[in-house]
Amino acid sequence: MSTLTPDDLTYSDVPKESRFEARTPEDALVGVVGYQRRGGALVITHTEVEDAAAGHGVGSSLARFALDQARAEGVPVVPLCPFVREYVERHAEYADLVQEPPHREG
Repeated sequence: MSTLTPDDLTYSDVPKESRFEARTPEDALVGVVGYQRRGGALVITHTEVEDAAAGHGVGSSLARFALDQARAEGVPVVPLCPFVREYVERHAEYADLVQEPPHREG
């Protein structure tokens, strides 16, 4: 991954796996953003990046891809994943997509 940049990767939505993926030109999976579709919202549950790709912007590129997909679909995002929540906090252009999860009584 040292010579690859996030721009060299291919990003896709894989609904059967409920995740967005980042793959190298050789089709190696280097990162995922997991999600669930609930109540008309895209609930982002976790982000994983392969160790060899960590620190190269893959997670941020995946977060941006997931958020851009939600915007294109016109659905709100519930960022349960701390990485994506922090990404949105650093990139105010996505703040309008965020729907807070319902608070549970108890």
